[in-house]
Amino acid sequence: MILNLPPGQQALLLGLVATSGWAFVLFGFDKWRAGRGGRRVAEATLLWISVLGGWPGGLLGLIVFRHKSAKASFQLKFAAAFIGWAGLVAGLVMLAKG
Repeated sequence: MILNLPPGQQALLLGLVATSGWAFVLFGFDKWRAGRGGRRVAEATLLWISVLGGWPGGLLGLIVFRHKSAKASFQLKFAAAFIGWAGLVAGLVMLAKG
């Protein structure tokens, strides 16, 4: 048992950690490809992984890799992705309470 959480909450926490880790890797990979002229990760992919729970890893990727940090339009979309994620969580909490 992780942190003495119920199984459903454990699954959510593990999902958040996995999605966040994947987002961090994608942000780093995209930054690496940008510097080498290779095929990039679509901006929509970076945003969707953030909406689905990867926003902590995405935020860390923005900071660590200094990726998309100067692009205001992306930062606005990323903030909207966080709001979307927060809405999903709020909806799940409301459903769980019945």
